[in-house]
Amino acid sequence: MPHLSGNVVWIAALVLGSALPAFGQQTAFVKLLQQSPGKIVPAEGALADLSLLKLTGKWEGDCYKARITNTGTAAVRLHKVLLFDVPHHLPGKTRFYGEGFTMLSQTDGTLAQMHDIDSLTDRKHYRIPEPAGFRAVYGMMTLGPPKSPQLLLGFTSCRRFVGKFYVSPSRIQVVVDTENLALQPGESWDLEEFQVLTGSSRDALLGRFGDRIGQNHPRLAFSPVPTGWCSWYCFGSEVTAKNVFDNVAFIAQNVPQLRYIQIDDGYEPHMGDWLDSGPSFGGKIQDVLAEIRRRGFEPAIWVAPFIADGQSRLFKEHPDWFVKDADGRPLRSDKSTFGGWRFGPWYALDGTHPEAQRHLENVFHTMRTQWGCTYFKLDANFWGAIHGGRFSDPKATRVTAYRRGMEAILRGAGDAFVLGCNHPLWPSLGMLHGSRSSMDTDRSWSAFSNIGRENLFRAWQNGRLWWNDPDCVLLMGDLPQNEFMFHATLIYATGGMLLSGDDLTKISPKRLGVLKKLIPPTGKPAQFADDSFAEGVVILDGRAMVAVFNWTDRPQNRSVLLARKSRVKDYWSGADLGLHERAVDLGILAGRSARLLEIRPAR
Repeated sequence: MPHLSGNVVWIAALVLGSALPAFGQQTAFVKLLQQSPGKIVPAEGALADLSLLKLTGKWEGDCYKARITNTGTAAVRLHKVLLFDVPHHLPGKTRFYGEGFTMLSQTDGTLAQMHDIDSLTDRKHYRIPEPAGFRAVYGMMTLGPPKSPQLLLGFTSCRRFVGKFYVSPSRIQVVVDTENLALQPGESWDLEEFQVLTGSSRDALLGRFGDRIGQNHPRLAFSPVPTGWCSWYCFGSEVTAKNVFDNVAFIAQNVPQLRYIQIDDGYEPHMGDWLDSGPSFGGKIQDVLAEIRRRGFEPAIWVAPFIADGQSRLFKEHPDWFVKDADGRPLRSDKSTFGGWRFGPWYALDGTHPEAQRHLENVFHTMRTQWGCTYFKLDANFWGAIHGGRFSDPKATRVTAYRRGMEAILRGAGDAFVLGCNHPLWPSLGMLHGSRSSMDTDRSWSAFSNIGRENLFRAWQNGRLWWNDPDCVLLMGDLPQNEFMFHATLIYATGGMLLSGDDLTKISPKRLGVLKKLIPPTGKPAQFADDSFAEGVVILDGRAMVAVFNWTDRPQNRSVLLARKSRVKDYWSGADLGLHERAVDLGILAGRSARLLEIRPAR
C-alpha cells in the first residue's frame, strides 16, 4: 500500500514489515552455521593426507572469506569444499527460494515440498549432478516463515568457482565446487565470498545482497534501458528480410521509441557460422542490418557464441578449439547435458583456448564495426560453462572458461549492449549489460503466470546487477483481454527491458496503445511485501505506480490502502478514479487479471 506525503512517496506495507518479530529458529540457525567447521572433500580415488590441506576462513561482518592451502609436497585433486554443513532445525513449512546455475532454473516452495518453477531444470534438463536426498540450488537462497523470508544465504562473488547449496528437509550444506582440480604443493585458492543476512523485509535483504555483489562484480552500466522489437515470437527461425523490413516500416510510422531491431535465430546457415547468411533468410544479413540503420534504428542480432554444430564450417575447420571429452575428442553436448534445440548435438567452444578467444573477439568486432550492430543477444551461454569436459587450460574451472570467453566477446563488442540468455547466472556477474530473467514466453496464461513469477523473483537484480530482460511483451493472440493486461502490468512491474514480440503490422490500435504506455521502461522494479506478489509499488517522482495482481482463477475483492488523501487514476485506460482518503476500493478483480494504478498526493 502506498504512503504519500507531499512529493514524497514510500510504501507503508514495507515499513510496517520491519516491525515483524524476528524468526527465532532462523537466528539459532545462523549461530550454528557460524560455529560449523568446514570440510575438504578430495576427488574420488585421490590419495591425500587431509591434515596437510589447510582450510582457513574468517567472518568480516556478515561476509565469510575462506582460503585453502596445500602445505604438503604432492598435488591433491579436490572435489569440493563444504564451507558449512549443519542441521537447520527449521519446520517443513518454512518458505524456500533458491536460484539455479542456469538462468532457466529456479526453485521455490517449502523445505518439505520444493517446487521447480520451470521444467528446464539444472538437474533434469541440463543433467547437472546433485547428491541423493538433497536439492541443489546456486548462488543464493532465502528462508523464512510463510510470506516473509527473513534469512538470506548467498555467494557474493563468482570469479573462479561455483558456489551452491545442498538442501534437504533436515540439513543445509554450503558448497564450493572445486571440480576435481589439482591443488599444487604450496598453492592456495581463495574461495568465493559468502554472505548471511537476516531481517524482516524481503526487498531490504535482497537489496543489501545485491549491493555486496556489486562491490565484487561492478555492474556493466548502460543507459537508457533498451527498448526494441524482436523477430522470434512472431516469425521464429523462419524469419525473412521482408518480415523485418515490414515491421521496421510500421515501427517508424507508429512507435519509433522501439529503438533496437533484433534479428533472432534463423539467419545463420549453421550454429557457429555467425558471419554467414542461411539460404532461407532472403537477403544478405549485412544488407538487412545496414537498411535498419539507414531507416534510423539500431541493428541488433542474436548470436549463440559458445556453440557450433557438427556440420558447421567452424567445427570442421577448428575441432581443436572445442571442449574435449575424456578421450581427447570434442565433447558432444548430449553426452553430458542437453544436446541443443536445432542442429544438435552441439559442441562447446573452449573459452580458455587462445585461438577460440581470438575467434570470439573477431566475430563480435566484425559485427560491431562492419555490420553496425549495437546490441547483441547472446543465447546458449550455458554451454560456455559446460560440465563434464576438459579445457585447454588444465587449471581452469568452467567458470574460468566462461568468463575468459565473455571477456573476448566484450572486447569485440566494444560499446554495444550485450544481453545474456540461457546463461550461467552467477558466472555472468559483471559480464553483461542485460540478463534474461525468465524462461521463453508464449501467448498462454500458463506462460504469463509462471514466467511472471520467475521475473518477479529476480526483479531485485534489475538496475543493481544489470538490466533485467523479462522477455518480450506479447499483446496479440486469442487470449482474453484480462490475461493480456495481466501480462502487460507484470512487464511494467519488472522495470526492465521492453521488446515487442508481435508482428506489429497486424496489431490493433487498442493494443498498440498499451504497448506505447510501456515505453519507456521505468528502470525500477516494483517492491512487494512478500513473494505472493499480490501488490507491488514502483516509486517514481511525485507518484506511486501500484500493480495489483490476481494470480488465481477466482474473482477477488481488492482494495489499496492509502496513507493520506490521494488522486487515483487507472494507468491503462486513463480513467480518473477520483480522490480517496484511506483506501481505494477496486471492487471485484477478475481471475487472471491485474490493475495498474497511478497515485498522486492530493493538493
